[in-house]
Amino acid sequence: MKLFLDTANVDEIREIAAWGILDGVTTNPSLIASEGRDFIQVIAEICDIVKGPTSAEVIAQDVAGMVREGRMLAKISEHVVVKLPLTEAGIAATSVLSKDGIRTNVTLCFQPVQALLAAKAGATYISPFVGRVDDVSWDGNDLIEQIVGIYLNGDHQTQVLAASIRHPLHLVQAALAGADVATCPYKVLKAALKHPLTDIGNERFLADWSKVGDQDIVGQVERFLAKR
Repeated sequence: MKLFLDTANVDEIREIAAWGILDGVTTNPSLIASEGRDFIQVIAEICDIVKGPTSAEVIAQDVAGMVREGRMLAKISEHVVVKLPLTEAGIAATSVLSKDGIRTNVTLCFQPVQALLAAKAGATYISPFVGRVDDVSWDGNDLIEQIVGIYLNGDHQTQVLAASIRHPLHLVQAALAGADVATCPYKVLKAALKHPLTDIGNERFLADWSKVGDQDIVGQVERFLAKR
């Protein structure tokens, strides 16, 4: 499963990209607005850092407006994926943009049949909102599993991008359910790396190593190689 970062904060993206595990980034109008910066400049910077799929969302609510904005956004970088809402206009615009060869991410998916329609429209990604589905007393993981099953049965090429990830368990569940991608907030990816037993074990290793006379591993290897 690929991992995307769900943010428009360039500093967060640089930090996670340095781990070498980041495959792409998703943004939305709320995330862009929270940064208080120029929308186009932020998208361009993200594309330069990640050099992978970067979702940039249209604002227009009519088909013609979505298509026009989508075509312009795609010109920012080869890495831009045009993000569209799962509305009648959004599905129609997805069909047009897909025929243009422009990658799309259809967002705000809350039921399997919506995902089917997005796939029929040629969407590159479908974004079911796991956490928000959980909020209304249905298991977001079930939604992922059902969409994956529908796509496999119909041989659809649309990738399932699990969104609204709230905690590391959502990541595990999405991976087990067969999601192609999960997009996570910065704090979730940071939390996924942490476990108290990892920290305790590392501290014990370092405490034991502190008792060794020569603690310089690099120096030891250099001297070893010099004797060969």
